[in-house]
Amino acid sequence: MLQTTESLQILGLSFMGKLIDEGLIDVACQVPSLRTLDASDNEFGTIDDNLLRSCSQLTELNLSFNNLFELSEHSLRSITQLRNLYLHGNRLSKLPLAIRGLSTLEILDLHFNIISELDCLNFHGLTRLTNLNLNNNRISRLQRCVFQDLNDLKVLNIGQNSLFTFDNAFNLNLWNLESLNLHNNGNLNLQQGDFSNLSSLSYLDLESDRFHWIYDGAFQGLDNLQTLILSTWKYEKELFRGLPLLETLTLYLNFNTLKKRSQQNGEPPFSNLPNLKKLELRNDNGLHDVILPDLLRGLKYLEYLITDNFFRKTVHPDTFKYTPQLKSLQITHSHLSYLDPELFWPIPNLQELDLSNNMFPSLDFLAQANLMALSSLKLTENQLSIINGTVFQSLPALTYLDLNDNPLTCACSNAGLNQWVLTNNQTQVVDGYQYTCAFPVSQQGNRFLDFDIHSCWVDANFLCFISSTSLVVLTLLTSFIYHFLRWHLAYAYYLFLAFLYDKKTRKKGTPDHYDAFVSYNVHDEAWVYRELLPVLEGQQGWRLCLHHRDFEPGKPIVENITEAIYGSRKTICVISQNYLQSEWCSREIQMASFRLFDEHKDVLILLFLEDIPAQQLSPYYHMRSLVKKRTYLSWPKAGQHTGVFWMKISQALETAESPTEHTHLLTGNPHFM
Repeated sequence: MLQTTESLQILGLSFMGKLIDEGLIDVACQVPSLRTLDASDNEFGTIDDNLLRSCSQLTELNLSFNNLFELSEHSLRSITQLRNLYLHGNRLSKLPLAIRGLSTLEILDLHFNIISELDCLNFHGLTRLTNLNLNNNRISRLQRCVFQDLNDLKVLNIGQNSLFTFDNAFNLNLWNLESLNLHNNGNLNLQQGDFSNLSSLSYLDLESDRFHWIYDGAFQGLDNLQTLILSTWKYEKELFRGLPLLETLTLYLNFNTLKKRSQQNGEPPFSNLPNLKKLELRNDNGLHDVILPDLLRGLKYLEYLITDNFFRKTVHPDTFKYTPQLKSLQITHSHLSYLDPELFWPIPNLQELDLSNNMFPSLDFLAQANLMALSSLKLTENQLSIINGTVFQSLPALTYLDLNDNPLTCACSNAGLNQWVLTNNQTQVVDGYQYTCAFPVSQQGNRFLDFDIHSCWVDANFLCFISSTSLVVLTLLTSFIYHFLRWHLAYAYYLFLAFLYDKKTRKKGTPDHYDAFVSYNVHDEAWVYRELLPVLEGQQGWRLCLHHRDFEPGKPIVENITEAIYGSRKTICVISQNYLQSEWCSREIQMASFRLFDEHKDVLILLFLEDIPAQQLSPYYHMRSLVKKRTYLSWPKAGQHTGVFWMKISQALETAESPTEHTHLLTGNPHFM
């Protein structure tokens, strides 16, 4: 059947077992168009000179995972066009002699064998080889001449061996090498000049679970290096000298060693890397260095920063002020519980933020972070139980959110988050429908989005009804009080002031300074000075207190009035139409009325200059009608008998303060003394 397949180019013969022993490969190679043969996983053990004799047209041969420990010297001689040879996953202890002289070979894969040493002739004649994989063997040292024939080699993987020295093996004829992988070798001592001739190298991997001794200048000569992966016990400026084009740097740090940056000269460690775009800092030890705020100084083109177990509990707010182009930031396993929003202000172009595996209880700091371009936010494995849904309104470009493995609370305090996850059409919430409740205990295990939030909202219609009703009632009540009770309230207010003053004067026992305080309107001042004052003070000798004459300048008017009333035995109110319309006159009679009411003393003498109908009296006087007095005088009714009028006033001033009889003073029927 194989012989009739004239166009066959690729053939897989894996797991064929006995069919291989019965000549299946020989039959397959009779197909003239066959170019690729996969004979892996057939447990050959050894390959003799005849097994592949008919396969001269092959360009690719896969003999991996065949438990091979030997290839005869001439087993591959007939395959004159072979370009790719895969021998990985076998038990070869040394490089087979069969590969020497394969002048067309471009790719040779020998990883995952037990090769322990290389000599100077192993790769003799492989002048076109571009890719050599020796990963995961047992090679402990390299002779200087081992790669001398590999002038075109571009990719060399010699990681996961036991190398501890190079012996300048990389400085001989490897001027075309672009990628060198030395990861997981022994404790390498990297000296100045070890890579000095690798001028084309763009990728170098020195990551290891053991930390290398790297001396200053070890990377000199790597003028075109773009990616460096390194395990080290120090990170300082001189270490990275000679790497002007480096764009990607990954450091696996061990702070449990001799030198921490905080013990060094303090110069920013990456200031020799002006073109660095991606920086990855991973701490492989539980100890931490002091991270200085100028850590990233000089990295003005940095776009990606990945840190793991590097920062400890806090990040200085000035850390990112040197990296204005930062687009992606990861800070994980750092025990962070809070970040200052100012930390993010210098990086407004940030698009991706990963704060997983920390201890954040809240995301409120993001609301002030000004991350207008952030599209991806990852917060897995934190302590987020209550998240304010409005936080995400400050992230207008957010399209990806991961909150997995947080102890969410299923309560009304999280109703905003619940509603936002259910209703937003812009952001993909990863596994949102799988989030479960951690609190309260009654909700544990239930799905977060199944929590009914409707009980958390107050009915908006009912709230509007209550608000509008309260406003209407308040408006009506205010109008009613103003229209019907404003005078009563004012009266009560001034009674209260008088009460306070009365208590103070009683405690002091202050004697009376005047026989009477005269309360009058300014329009009636002429009558007071022309008629009343000459008689009562000039003829009868009474001491009177008058506004313009006896009030203390600079003292509040209410205080002057109060002291005048309580500093006089009597108060004479000269009542007229003008008096009733005067605010200050009304206050004076109110305070005098309170003294009458409170002390039960007949201190008030009402003197009407005009006949005033009862209905025109202000509400103050209608209230006063409830208080019975016995002194009520009318100037118009005195007529020509003014002598009798002044005698009655004199008698009123002489009258004892405890009343013996009562008269309705403010009705329409006055009674004269």
